[in-house]
Amino acid sequence: MSTPFRRKATVLMATVLGLAGAAGRVPAANEKAAGASAVASAPRASLTVTVTTPQATRWPQTVSANGNIAAWQEASIGAEAQGVRLIDVLVNVGDRVKRGQVLALLAADTLNADAAATRASLAEAEATLTEAAANADRARQFQASGAMSAQQIQQYVTSEATAQARVAAVRARVRADEVRLAQTRILAPDDGVISSRTATLGAVLQPGQELFRLIRRERLEWRAEVAAAELVRLRPGMNVMLTTAGGLPVTGTVRMVAPTVDAATRSGLVYVDLPKPGAAKAGMFARGEFVVGEQEVLTLPQSAVLLRDGFSYVFRVGADNKAQQVKVAVGQRQGDRIAVTAGLDAKASVVAQGAGFLADGDVVRVVAGSTR
Repeated sequence: MSTPFRRKATVLMATVLGLAGAAGRVPAANEKAAGASAVASAPRASLTVTVTTPQATRWPQTVSANGNIAAWQEASIGAEAQGVRLIDVLVNVGDRVKRGQVLALLAADTLNADAAATRASLAEAEATLTEAAANADRARQFQASGAMSAQQIQQYVTSEATAQARVAAVRARVRADEVRLAQTRILAPDDGVISSRTATLGAVLQPGQELFRLIRRERLEWRAEVAAAELVRLRPGMNVMLTTAGGLPVTGTVRMVAPTVDAATRSGLVYVDLPKPGAAKAGMFARGEFVVGEQEVLTLPQSAVLLRDGFSYVFRVGADNKAQQVKVAVGQRQGDRIAVTAGLDAKASVVAQGAGFLADGDVVRVVAGSTR
């Protein structure tokens, strides 16, 4: 065989063998690529979570409202005497007082002098009455004998009646002076606490001028503004739980539901007695809930419920460990739990912790200890 022919045969043989080797390697490469693709497509858990199921619980059914705390009754304590100077103020704002306790004193010098003059006039009138009565008695004795004319007898009897009237008038003046003297002592009309003081030492008072305000018996009430549709559910005697602006809890009892509704706001007032107001003060704002009954609700930890775009969601975990975002309706809260009123059944497994890092369809790893 010639040399050129031998070279061509060698090249052809190498080409054939190369093609055969390549053909043998293609299936193996395809198998390796398919395995890598299968591994890449297998779902990976994006987050480790704990899950829980809704708990059926009997919770109080409530009606919520807002309102202000005010005095049950506030007494206005003022001056009755006219043109009398204030000489002493014995109490201040916040002082607790008893009924009849002296709160302030007014100058009584002039009134004492007037009262002394009136008593002297009474003594004079009583002496005149004694003389007139004796003359009238003697005149009546002569009436049957005729020793004195009827005109003279009538004069003595009239003088006696006039003296009696004068004594009665002066005695009335004495009582008036005593009343004016009593008015120089400003007294508490009831037990309570002083809520306001405008009395100024040395001021000359006018009748009706307010000096103090008194919260009677330290009794406060919450005046709740309730929507008209909810008023029909409220009755006197119902329990109320209040929370003041400072977060202080206060308990109360419905005393009265107002008989009218405001035409502008379509709400009515509900008056709630606060027998133990604690740190609550008149004028405070408070939010409260009226307990109108009980109902069975499904509850979840508040950490399981997310607020997104103004709606509430939970992540339900299926058998394939995929987290599905579910829209739910929620109700009242108690402690660290929240009521779910719609959108979830009692057997659902819900992400309890870590839901805020999930997206719909994520695969999760459920840790031991979860309740499913």
